[in-house]
Amino acid sequence: MAVALLQAPPAKAQRVRSTPFAYVPEHSEDPYNQRVHIKTLTLPGSQDFIILSHRSASEYAVERYDADLKKLWTATVPVAPGESMEAFARNDQQALVVLHHSDETGQHLLIQPVDLKTGQKLSAKKVAEGGTQERRPGISISPDGTQLVAWRYVTRDAQIKSLTAAHYDRQLSKLKDRTYDFRDLGSFFSPSVHVANDGTQYVALIGDDNQKLTVRRYRDQEADIKVMAVTVGGVFGGKKVTVRDSQWRLLDGQTLYAATICADYASGEYHSLKLVKFDFAAADMKFAPEFKFTPEYLAETNKLTGASYKRLDDIYLSDVVRTEDQNVVVIAEHKAEEGPDAPVRARELHVFGYNEFQSPTWHQIIAKNQAAPITESFTGIGYRAAPIGNDVQVVTLEKLKEKTDLYLRKIGGLAGTVTEPKALGLNVANDQQVAYVKDFTAWLDGKTMIVVTRPSKKSAALQLNKLVFK
Repeated sequence: MAVALLQAPPAKAQRVRSTPFAYVPEHSEDPYNQRVHIKTLTLPGSQDFIILSHRSASEYAVERYDADLKKLWTATVPVAPGESMEAFARNDQQALVVLHHSDETGQHLLIQPVDLKTGQKLSAKKVAEGGTQERRPGISISPDGTQLVAWRYVTRDAQIKSLTAAHYDRQLSKLKDRTYDFRDLGSFFSPSVHVANDGTQYVALIGDDNQKLTVRRYRDQEADIKVMAVTVGGVFGGKKVTVRDSQWRLLDGQTLYAATICADYASGEYHSLKLVKFDFAAADMKFAPEFKFTPEYLAETNKLTGASYKRLDDIYLSDVVRTEDQNVVVIAEHKAEEGPDAPVRARELHVFGYNEFQSPTWHQIIAKNQAAPITESFTGIGYRAAPIGNDVQVVTLEKLKEKTDLYLRKIGGLAGTVTEPKALGLNVANDQQVAYVKDFTAWLDGKTMIVVTRPSKKSAALQLNKLVFK
């Protein structure tokens, strides 16, 4: 069921500190699938945090700040021609910067560790080496940053047959070489690998003509491979329905969730949202009842957004989060490029709530209408969300009631109640230049947030801000 907006505003924000921030915009060939979209990482046991900043076409920097926004150290990471950023993570000892390198001799991933205490760059490690004509190698890092799996693809006639992988610990010592073999599966989409905090590896596949989700669990100390699978597509009312979009998440560092949007294969018309929990620890797979995108839901979307959509299009799954009381919230966002030289737009959020037993309990459509120049893409528009307690907090850059600012909404995980957007009081610039970079938005705790914005002063540069909510 849909629920109404709450009129009570969230807590008022107070800007505590600001400091100049150096950043050069990055340009991605695929703005919908940005490889590194979280560039501020909190550090456990303190209010310190680290940031990955793009300084120039040939350099990134990892920087550590303390609670007063004092820069404690900077570690530069050169980026040579043919190199691009692949991943950014941290564990309790090191920051991890992963670069993809490609030249006429081949390609590989390079992991550059940085000591969190001193900022000293440690010995880099080359992993997942492959040929120039091979698919781009991949890497998965556990949520706590202590486990890494890097792999290369083995293909035949453009079809993936296996992954040749290596498992590393937090110190980048190799624990095990292994092969994930798929020759018995026939055709399927590219697999994704997810490594848990304890080193367990989950290989997720979409197969059976894009209608079935399969997860294979691998453990270094076990020879047996555990498998869970569920069919999410099929023929309904004479129409073939397949997976249109999917998101996989390790929510507690060990339990894998999959959210999928399924659509009519012939027309592309959206059919339903499905959520699956693959709990190997409990030997339990929970398949939530589907949420159908009915004509009534389309009418509800038009009513709440003031739009006149003929059908649902350009809606992409973007988040699967879980609150402290075990409610799961799935978020999808409507976003699109409007043409070769036209602005890009990020529109309404479609939000779905599930209780701890995996039953759908509510849904929300949150209207917004954000635009940015094609050169900026989605770096400043869209949203950033985080589960805080039993709520999900959502931050957006919008112009509401003639005021351009960052706005905060709180979504209740249990009932789906949504607060009215509350301006954070940053006086964000409203022009054609970069004014907000959401990749740097992070919650240090339930009442403290880090954001990077540019004030309305024409000559002002970007600033790193620390906000505290009363």
